[in-house]
Amino acid sequence: MLTRRGLEPVAGSTPLRLPLTAHQRTSLRGRRRSACGTDLVLQLPRGASLEAGEWLATEAGELRVCVEAAPESLLAVRSPEPLALVRAAYHLGNRHVALQLLPGELRLAADPVLADLLRRQGLTVEPLTAAFTPDEGAYAAAHHRHDSGVTA
Repeated sequence: MLTRRGLEPVAGSTPLRLPLTAHQRTSLRGRRRSACGTDLVLQLPRGASLEAGEWLATEAGELRVCVEAAPESLLAVRSPEPLALVRAAYHLGNRHVALQLLPGELRLAADPVLADLLRRQGLTVEPLTAAFTPDEGAYAAAHHRHDSGVTA
């Protein structure tokens, strides 16, 4: 059972790798499976989503696990016109769509309806498989402060 986070690997040991999708990295409790097939249980304290490269451990620290961003089916949205991307981000945000913001590109989980909508707006939409690390949004800092017991 993994109950601790923010630790370093143990020298000389072979840590387990835990590939998780963006959605799975938001859930800090439940059953998971490592890259090599080892069953794991997360019982982490409430707080921020897990991040790729973060280390988890059992209470005694004898087992260390490295979180990885698993590849996902995504859409890459591009336009030579920056305002077109801003407009797309605005409309997707109004639909509460998780977005990864990159220079000259938006990424979102693959969705044929949204792909069609974006193409009709004149944007280039291409499928890709990659790690998805969406922006946490404006309320993320307040949410993390609340979960950690610190008040704003």
